[in-house]
Amino acid sequence: MPLLGFGTYKVESGESVINSVKEALKIGYRHIDTAAFYGNEEGVGIAIKESGIKREDIFLVSKVWNTEQGYEKTIKSFEDSLKRLGTDYLDLFLIHWPQPLHKETWKALEKLYNEGRVKAIGVSNYTVNHLKDLLKDSEISPMVNQIEFHPKLIQPELMDFCNKNNIQIEAWSPLMRGGIFKIKLLDELSKKYKKTISQIVLRWDLQMGVVTIPKSIKPSRIKENADIFDFELTNEDMKRINELNEKLRCGSNPDIIYSQGHK
Repeated sequence: MPLLGFGTYKVESGESVINSVKEALKIGYRHIDTAAFYGNEEGVGIAIKESGIKREDIFLVSKVWNTEQGYEKTIKSFEDSLKRLGTDYLDLFLIHWPQPLHKETWKALEKLYNEGRVKAIGVSNYTVNHLKDLLKDSEISPMVNQIEFHPKLIQPELMDFCNKNNIQIEAWSPLMRGGIFKIKLLDELSKKYKKTISQIVLRWDLQMGVVTIPKSIKPSRIKENADIFDFELTNEDMKRINELNEKLRCGSNPDIIYSQGHK
């Protein structure tokens, strides 16, 4: 699983997603993250096909949406995603949000994994409590937990639990939907390292041991976000970024999504 991936949340279907994914692949990204809910799987599939890069050289991820959870619905959701993406397997398939039916959904993912139709299975937006609940009745532990993760929301208890249970943390919204550009410390570090604020944060992700999937439709930004392997933040600067944590969410709270059920 490449440490740096390309996210496609809110990238419009059609030319927008096709062009941005092709640009990402051209630059060197080999990890593409999408979801049934994003409505752009078909474009992602077209971009991969048109890129000329072998399917086996790309780490492709999708997710089952809340309204499609439950054993039979999840199998169908997976089949539908494969058709839209134009592939016969996924590298990673995730439960998009914790839901009351997630144990049935997980059984479906275990089946798909055991059949070799997906190479890895995991979850997204799971808290420690959701993970503990799932692990009680699962044969296979989630391999990945994709969560909202950025300097203002580190979730150390969740990170510790995932590390102890060999679950890889992956960051969605690593740039806080643009919120990182208002943080003075990051501006200061940008000048110190002669790197952009985005590059500072994405490098921090990697040094935290977190897989990260920034999104952009601008070729210059797509390239900029990938240019994070030629420098390293000091331990002191890592600590200073960690101290920005204030449990601030830019997205939805998983506990609220769970309590609302299938929406």
